[in-house]
Amino acid sequence: MSTPVRSSPLGLTVLGMLHTQPLHPYGIQRLIKQWGKDQVVNVSQRVSLYRTIERLHAGGLVTVKETERDQQYPERTVYEITDAGRAAARSWLEEMLAVPKQEFPDFPAALSHLMMLTPQEALRVLERREERLAAAQAVLDAGLAAGADLPRVLMLEAEYVHAVAATQLAWVRSTAEDLREGRLTWSQQELSALAASYPAGER
Repeated sequence: MSTPVRSSPLGLTVLGMLHTQPLHPYGIQRLIKQWGKDQVVNVSQRVSLYRTIERLHAGGLVTVKETERDQQYPERTVYEITDAGRAAARSWLEEMLAVPKQEFPDFPAALSHLMMLTPQEALRVLERREERLAAAQAVLDAGLAAGADLPRVLMLEAEYVHAVAATQLAWVRSTAEDLREGRLTWSQQELSALAASYPAGER
């Protein structure tokens, strides 16, 4: 009896790559990078890819097509998607596209505790983030330009990542400017007084 497999971005991506042709794990990883899917799924650790393939195989979503033997390379197992895998990939895809998911990234969590810093300290760390975001935006700009001749459907995730990154950069710049000009400020005394103003049972 096959093991049920939970949906995941990497699982969907592996099934998507195998949807095109049978591949061995290295070929899957290479195709993910060639197609720019590594912008939206983490394949930096090959062990995560192998574990995902193992789960998909145990769940009957992929199967072994053949084992390649070459004197120049270690033995490689070639996988292909099954009918159950195609059905699962379509179900996961529709769910991920249609249903917004509550996610908990690091940055908003850190912003919720910004008052632990002074406004001057907060400005310094946001300026550091702004520098990194601006550099990343330049890379994303170049990526979009390089893919200008491709069908748009192949560039949708790049468009989305670019738009989200541009929005975050604009927000960080605006907030840093508010800190710089004194439009956003606070003190520990004010925050302590605010906390003390709530009834004890509501703190």
